[in-house]
Amino acid sequence: MSKLQERASANKWSSMGGKKPPSVGTILRTTFLLAMTFVILAPVLWFVLSSFKDATDLGARPPKILPTRWAFENYTEAFQMYNYTRYFMNSVFVTSVATVLTLLINSMAAYAFAKYNFRGRDGLFVMTLAMIMIPLQVILIPIYLVVSSLGLVNTYWGMIIPAAATPTGVFIIRQYMLTIPDELIEAARIDGAGEFRIFARIVLPLCRPALAVVAIFSILWRWNDFLWPLLIAQKEELYTLPVALALLNGQLVVPYNIVLAMSVMSIIPVLFMFVFMQRQIVQGIAQTGIK
Repeated sequence: MSKLQERASANKWSSMGGKKPPSVGTILRTTFLLAMTFVILAPVLWFVLSSFKDATDLGARPPKILPTRWAFENYTEAFQMYNYTRYFMNSVFVTSVATVLTLLINSMAAYAFAKYNFRGRDGLFVMTLAMIMIPLQVILIPIYLVVSSLGLVNTYWGMIIPAAATPTGVFIIRQYMLTIPDELIEAARIDGAGEFRIFARIVLPLCRPALAVVAIFSILWRWNDFLWPLLIAQKEELYTLPVALALLNGQLVVPYNIVLAMSVMSIIPVLFMFVFMQRQIVQGIAQTGIK
C-alpha cells in the first residue's frame, strides 16, 4: 500500500512540473518576514499618505488612513511659500563638495598608511581609528572655535571643511589599498612616474569599489547632518534641509502638512541613491574585508 501511495505522489508531483509544495517551515518563515516588512513599512506609508492631507485631516480623531481630499498643494506651497528650492540646493552643494573633499583627503591618508613605511605609522593609524569612538559633542566647542577664528561662520565652507576627513573613510580605503600589489607601484616608480601620478593614475582607479562605498556613506552623512549646520549657518539663505525642517517645527503655528511634504521630498534623493547603488555598497564592503 505504501508503494502505491509513493507512486501516486510521484505521479502527482510530475504532473505539477516536478515542483514540490513548500514546507510548513517555509510558509511560516515567509509569513513572518512579510508581517515584519509590513510593520517596518507601515510608518513610512503613513508618513507619505499624511503628506497629502490638509490640516483638518491631520487633526482628525480617530486618525484617517487615507486623506479625504488629496492636498497636492502641500508640495507646491513648499516651493512657493517656504523656499524649499533654496534649502534643497544648499543641501546639494554642501553634500557634493563635502563628498569630493572626503574622497580626496581620505584616499591620500589611506595611501600613506597602506603603501608608505615611516616611523610611527601603525601608532598613528590606531589613533585615527580611535577617533571613531569620540562623539561629535565632545569636540564640538573646540571645532567651532577654530572655525570661528578662521572666519568661516555663516559660510558654506564652514559646514564643509570640518567634516571632510573621516576616520571611517580612511579605514575603508586603506583596507582596500592593502590588496594592491606593491610591485605594481614599484614598477611605475622605475618607469619614472611621480608619486602623485602613481596615486592618481594607478591607485585611485583600482580603488573604485572602496571609493564608491565611502562616497555613499558621505552623501548619507552630509545630507542628514543637522547639528553642525545648525551651529554654523546662522542665516536663512544658508540653511540646509534638516535645519529648515527643524526650524519650521519650532514655529508658533506649525504647518505640519507642509513639513511632511518637505520631508518626503528630502528623502527621495537619498532613497533613489540607495536603491540604485546598493549593489556597490555590498560589493565594496565585502571587498574591503569589513564584517
